[in-house]
Amino acid sequence: QVQLVESGGGLVQPGGSLRLSCAASGSIFSIYTMGWYRQAPGKQRELVALISSGGSTNYADSVKGRFTITRDNAKKTVGLQMNSLKSEDTAVYYCNRDPPVLFWGQGTQVTVSS
Repeated sequence: QVQLVESGGGLVQPGGSLRLSCAASGSIFSIYTMGWYRQAPGKQRELVALISSGGSTNYADSVKGRFTITRDNAKKTVGLQMNSLKSEDTAVYYCNRDPPVLFWGQGTQVTVSS
């Protein structure tokens, strides 16, 4: 059973940066396409960014050019560098496979506010 643990969230001013990290257990992590998702209050969870096993990436239009997803297969981690943050980026951020078939972790709260 793969477990996911997200970290790195916090309170940041508009225009600021944060780096999120997701640690995964499980022996076959390296073959999964992994993604970062987010859920804002009162909204459905949405896909933010994907990274394939080979390192190809895709981003939601709303974060393209500002967010960068990375992975380290040896460490079984997925990262999300978030720059030029906006108030609309405020949400709980989660990692999961694509499609998100694993149990969701607790997520990490990102709040962008002055």
